[in-house]
Amino acid sequence: MSLLSMLIHSRWPLALAALVVYLAYKVKGYYRLRHFKGPPGSGWLELWHSSAMLGDNLHLRYKDVCDKYGTIARIGPNDLITCSREVLSHMSAVRSPYTRASWFAMAFRFQPGRDNLFSETNEEIHSRRRQQMAPGYSGKENLELEGGVDTYIEKLIYLIRSKYLSTPEHAVSFDLGIKLQYLALDVINSVGLGDSLGNLDNDTDEYAYIQSLEEGVHMGIFFSAIGLLSIMQAPWIFRLFAPSEKDGMGFGRVMRHARTRIEARLRQDTETRSDMLASFVRHGLGTEELVGEAILQLIAGSDTTATAIRSTMLYLLTHPRVYAKLQAAVDAAVAEGKAPPAPGIISDAEAKSLPYLQACVKEGMRIHPPTTGPFSKRVPDGGDTVMVAGKLVFLPGGANVSSSAYAVLMNKDVYGQDADEFRPERWLLEKNEEKLAVMHRTHDLIFGYGRYQCLGKPIALMEIHKTVFEVWCSARTFLVLT
Repeated sequence: MSLLSMLIHSRWPLALAALVVYLAYKVKGYYRLRHFKGPPGSGWLELWHSSAMLGDNLHLRYKDVCDKYGTIARIGPNDLITCSREVLSHMSAVRSPYTRASWFAMAFRFQPGRDNLFSETNEEIHSRRRQQMAPGYSGKENLELEGGVDTYIEKLIYLIRSKYLSTPEHAVSFDLGIKLQYLALDVINSVGLGDSLGNLDNDTDEYAYIQSLEEGVHMGIFFSAIGLLSIMQAPWIFRLFAPSEKDGMGFGRVMRHARTRIEARLRQDTETRSDMLASFVRHGLGTEELVGEAILQLIAGSDTTATAIRSTMLYLLTHPRVYAKLQAAVDAAVAEGKAPPAPGIISDAEAKSLPYLQACVKEGMRIHPPTTGPFSKRVPDGGDTVMVAGKLVFLPGGANVSSSAYAVLMNKDVYGQDADEFRPERWLLEKNEEKLAVMHRTHDLIFGYGRYQCLGKPIALMEIHKTVFEVWCSARTFLVLT
């Protein structure tokens, strides 16, 4: 009897055996995390988590799970989610044995077989890369940093003044949100590559990058949600779907722009330059590493910063009391010489000295965090015991633990019973120093923690504070001109 005939003859016993093995595997998976409650069926199937990822309100569904099922809850057969600041800090601490969950890290791999600072799961390589790149993100080896940010804020203000001011005879509308994204893209390209895409100069989405990025993000989320991300990372499949540097438009065209700039700079003397790219080269990054990190900068450094500015502006514009109070603070700062009048740009040091501006930005980022992704970490083999609400909780090895950023920042025990309201004064009126410190430490998780803290945090905050101040500073001028 041939092998094929034997298989056909034994098909039902084999099918039954396969079913038994599958059920045993599912029971074992369920049993490992049985102590954690979650949505119905989440202990057996990925259906709930997949549907949540495919929706438009993932952050709300994560928060709802934490509210209903506890500080650590189950959202999949091998996936947990937490809104505990202590647990999140513990997982990301410098000497923590936790690593990035492979499925989430793969979503940030933009080149087949090549990792960047965000997708690298080898902690030794990740730590070394951070050490190589940290000086470039600081002002120590990037003396042109603040001046570069100022240049593009000036371009934003000029664009509004020259093209989008209404008159009694003619009303002009424009999308401030997209202009702020132009700003963020131009800034990160300038400080990272020494040359912008020209979005603000041309008042357009150059190379249709923003459109391409949105499409790419939706595609990445889709494949992550249905569990095919690892298959999509196969080089021959990746090349079919991923952007190419040969593309005439979109993300691939911007990748080519980055490579062209990098290769041109590598032919120059980097020892005499004091910008980010020169710093990276001096600290040992090669061409492909530079290209990979430049691509990551475009995504992580522009969209999140633009979101932070837009959300802060939205809440300021829709809260007249806060709007008026910030305008008064800005006017007073200029009148008292604490900030330059237009067209001068406030310095980072001056912006840091204005308490109400700082409070408005901090509250804007809290009420609408720039990113609410899961940022999953893998529990080390052998498991780990963490402290949650005064109780020891054991996390089985190999489980993925994700973050519910929205739930963390809406915690009423930390931010008060009005935590879901936009109230900048909460950062200025709190008299309990210990509670205020907890508020700040919790807020800092927006930028990650420990060895996963965002290297671009100082740049992002500088850009956000300067932009919000200058738009408010120019508001009087806008009104006079109209």
